[in-house]
Amino acid sequence: MQKPLTALLLAGLIVAGCGWRDSRLNPGNWFGKSHTQPVEMTNAEPTNPLVPKKTQNIFAKKKAEDLSLPIMTVTKLEVEPTNTGAIIFVEGVAARQGPYDVELRDISTPEEKADGVLSLSFRVTYPNKTTLQGNEFARTVRAAKTLTKGKLAPIRTIRVVGETNAQVTTRRR
Repeated sequence: MQKPLTALLLAGLIVAGCGWRDSRLNPGNWFGKSHTQPVEMTNAEPTNPLVPKKTQNIFAKKKAEDLSLPIMTVTKLEVEPTNTGAIIFVEGVAARQGPYDVELRDISTPEEKADGVLSLSFRVTYPNKTTLQGNEFARTVRAAKTLTKGKLAPIRTIRVVGETNAQVTTRRR
């Protein structure tokens, strides 16, 4: 079995190496010739081939609806310096008990940023079920946000906005 197989392979190589390049006996011609032609490419928008295109995925998680609301009253605003920048500590009183998902969201406009003002909205999310109003201590929540020295450099005034009031602090240079 090895001798016929070796002879067949040797014969195939000899035929392929001969001048019969257009012959049907040449194994290089067994699958037909490919005809390539240059084609002009017109690309309407510039794309980066290294960045994958966003595709619609039927299994992708949909963005959740934002149910957060501004906190009723901002009661305290402190900025503590650190080695890497500063930490903004904020305390407020919610309208009712049970707020969660507390966040300080940047709402600065380009004009405010140009003037050195950082505006933050103190937002909380309330449970779907109704809860008691309770006393002020039970409704008090706290949040913090860190700023690096690079982000803190152009800022001269920090303002935290609630539903009924705002707290402002300025910094000396």
